[in-house]
Amino acid sequence: MSQTEPPAPVPPSPGLQGQTLDDVAVFAAALAPSRRLIGIDAGTKTLGLALSDVSRFIASPLETIQRTKFTADATRLLQIAAEHNITGFVLGWPVNLDGTIGPRAQATRAFARNVNKLTPLPIFLWDERLSTAEAERMLISADASRKRRADVIDKLAATIILQGALNRMRHL
Repeated sequence: MSQTEPPAPVPPSPGLQGQTLDDVAVFAAALAPSRRLIGIDAGTKTLGLALSDVSRFIASPLETIQRTKFTADATRLLQIAAEHNITGFVLGWPVNLDGTIGPRAQATRAFARNVNKLTPLPIFLWDERLSTAEAERMLISADASRKRRADVIDKLAATIILQGALNRMRHL
């Protein structure tokens, strides 16, 4: 698939389709059973991705997409979603430490709105404060080199985001 082709169709989830949600219970109720979720750490230069297992118990690093233009980024994201038969996205929402909504959080919400226009899959905004810092600490404690850390930090942050949401959904 070239980067200019429209995204592959993704089977819809039941319930709240093509919406951005901030209530984990509403999001969990909208998901199709036995299908995966993709976690996204949306940075200015990359989209770090993580994938859940079908039981939605554990998240694993998946891929890092180098951001270019929204259409190309979204095409690749939806292609991955179709390949893994996902039922929704968990998007890291970078609110400020004091809980206010800054420019990065606004940009992330705009990204979600634009993705909503292309797919019926729901998007859940997960408060990701300090997820990248946590990923950095984990990699340093594992004695990963700077180059290795740079290569995996975004998808590890996406894994932390997705795992947090999975844990929360299990405790509903």
